[in-house]
Amino acid sequence: MPEEERPSVKGGHRGGGQAAVHAEGSFEELSASALQSHLKGMDYPAGKQDLIDHARKNNAPESVIEALGRFQDKSYQSATDVSREFGRIK
Repeated sequence: MPEEERPSVKGGHRGGGQAAVHAEGSFEELSASALQSHLKGMDYPAGKQDLIDHARKNNAPESVIEALGRFQDKSYQSATDVSREFGRIK
C-alpha cells in the first residue's frame, strides 16, 4: 500500500514529523492547517512574497510554495486572512 502513496510524495524532506509528512503531498492534498504550520512566527501584515519567503525559511515543501504563489498580491493582515485566501484558491 505505501507504494500507491509514494508517487505523490517527494522524498528527501528533513524532519519526519506528522505535519511534515502530511504537507509533502501535492497542492490538491494540502490542508489549511499544514499551510499555516509553515507560516508559524509570521509577522503580519505581510505581503504575498513575505509569506513565500517565510515559508521557505521554515523549509516548506513545494506544495506550500505553490499554494502561496497562487495568492493575490496584496497585504494579509492575519493568519485568518491567509486561511481565507487559501480557501479561495482551493
